[in-house]
Amino acid sequence: MGEELNGRRIIVPETRELDLLVSMLEARGAIPVPCPLIAIREAPNSILVEEWLKRFVARPCDDLVLLTGEGLRRLIGCAERIGITASFVAALAQARKITRGPKPVRALREIGLEADLLAPVATSAGVVDALAPFDLSKRHVGVQLYPDSDHRLLLGFLSQAGARVDAVLPYVYASEADDKKVLSVIEQMSAGEIDAIAFTSSPQVRRLLDVATKAGRSDAIREGFSRSLVAAVGPVVARELAAFGIRADVMPASETYFMKPLVRALAEAFADRAKRLEDKPPLGS
Repeated sequence: MGEELNGRRIIVPETRELDLLVSMLEARGAIPVPCPLIAIREAPNSILVEEWLKRFVARPCDDLVLLTGEGLRRLIGCAERIGITASFVAALAQARKITRGPKPVRALREIGLEADLLAPVATSAGVVDALAPFDLSKRHVGVQLYPDSDHRLLLGFLSQAGARVDAVLPYVYASEADDKKVLSVIEQMSAGEIDAIAFTSSPQVRRLLDVATKAGRSDAIREGFSRSLVAAVGPVVARELAAFGIRADVMPASETYFMKPLVRALAEAFADRAKRLEDKPPLGS
């Protein structure tokens, strides 16, 4: 694999798969700077999740849209706590399972099941495209949501298609890194000590900017972004950055929006930068 990122200091805001992303970067010679910004917590109102599970077991949905692997794992965990795991997995086996991206596919395989329909692109719009050819009128469609995201496109499509939608939000985000650590990486970025920051979710962007704003360091984080490569795992994160006037310098190629392609895209970006510097004629030539 080589050392395409040799010595590059890269902030890693990831939480759940922090060790995996750090190891990927280290394998390419980078110096990761871990700063997990978002923690994943159980839904505050667990009764709603339990009731959804019981409804699903009593009358399995015709279709189940799984937007994240974490969401399915949280549902399985809740089913275990209330003693209906086997019944829930059996009900899942009956439903047509539609997945957004590779993570829910892996979560299904952990319980011996496979996805029936994969979104062509790992976005809510991709899920809509996957379902668009099918007649959904009067079908009972479960939707596993994830926090801090606008699901109006998907839920609106299902409603207009005549489906009977039953959505569940099995987890929420909470701040993970304390403000002092976040401010430390902001200062490092502002001082030009960081080569890149690799965002893997939209809440990470909001958390970083929120800490900077509350501490009166908005100018510092803007300076930091101007001095570092800003990497986004996919278009959802890139749009979140754009909403704050920040351009994503690096993003994986179309339809490969997950961590391994993100690391590869970072390596390619730095290789391209190095080549441009090599090709630049010396001053006075």
